[in-house]
Amino acid sequence: MNKTLTIALVAHDQRKADMVDWVKYNAEFLSHHHLVCTGTTGSLIKKAFDELGIKADITCMNSGPMGGDAEIAAMVVRHEIDLAVFLIDDLNPQPHEADIQMLLRQCRIHNVPIACNRISADLMISSTLWDEDSYVPAKQTYKKFDRK
Repeated sequence: MNKTLTIALVAHDQRKADMVDWVKYNAEFLSHHHLVCTGTTGSLIKKAFDELGIKADITCMNSGPMGGDAEIAAMVVRHEIDLAVFLIDDLNPQPHEADIQMLLRQCRIHNVPIACNRISADLMISSTLWDEDSYVPAKQTYKKFDRK
């Protein structure tokens, strides 16, 4: 890949081990990009890269419950995120559910691809469209649909 992407990485507590495993599996690819993470997830990802002996450009925001999801959502709105991977714990309630939904919604509104499981994350990072200078994602349209 020729361009550097800014990739947001977020994982709930019950999915952090899965995120670290995914990052290790994709460390070579990810090391060429800027990673923005929520706090605890970011510290675990930094440790994983250190264990692998690979340098990585990682910025840590606050933890999710302390506003990290909202900080990343703001980056999405400012068009500072190219791709997000958010491994969500769908089996347990989250105290910051509103922030989670806000991040997901902003990714959808601002046309930022967001993967919520490992296979979709793998498919997104392996897409050849990232290398296509001629590829420009279609703008989102929100027009009233007339059901006549």
